Amino acid sequence: MAKTPAQRIKKHGANAAVPQHQLPPVINPTTDRTPQKAQSNSNLIVIAGVVASLFLFWYLHLLTLNQLTQLSNGLAMPDSMLGGFDQGFVGQLHAAMDDAARGQLSYVHKTAGTLFPLIFGFTWLLLIGTNVARKSLRWALWALPLLFAAVRLWGNTVIDAVLSAGTADAGLVALASGLTVAGWILLALSLVAGGVAVFLGRKGAAGSPAPGHVQP
Repeated sequence: MAKTPAQRIKKHGANAAVPQHQLPPVINPTTDRTPQKAQSNSNLIVIAGVVASLFLFWYLHLLTLNQLTQLSNGLAMPDSMLGGFDQGFVGQLHAAMDDAARGQLSYVHKTAGTLFPLIFGFTWLLLIGTNVARKSLRWALWALPLLFAAVRLWGNTVIDAVLSAGTADAGLVALASGLTVAGWILLALSLVAGGVAVFLGRKGAAGSPAPGHVQP
């Protein structure tokens, strides 16, 4: 039976030949994930998110909500009214739409109406996060798409509640109208914030030295 290193030292003293144990070689000690590759991966995700957001905006506002006007005697859906609406308009819309039509609008809110603000918000958070280095400014810009997503999702719920009620409550109508207007304003501000983030990212990339360049 082979002796252990301790047994060899005990028997032979300092002259004991103790085999050297070496750790196995590390497999793939280096990594190919450079900052440039990480930035490239983030850009691909942002591009995919922007394309998905554009498609969902077109599908929701330019196609589906526009088609629903055929079920409301030509009256626009509350989501499409940039300037908001009043109690009289909600009464007209409720009278023009039957339960099936209101159910279709509610279904749109639960599908495309939910996916659009969530995907847009996530995309804009990533867009801003990968282009804005200053923490305080990044959080300030992040607040816009976050608020947009929250306001739009809340607005969907309130609009469904307003239209499902037999008699429109003035306070609930005012809340739904305010959330709709706020949603459009926050969407516009989020787009501006995205443009600012891209500008700052390109400005920072242009000002950084190229690899291997030694600044004087």
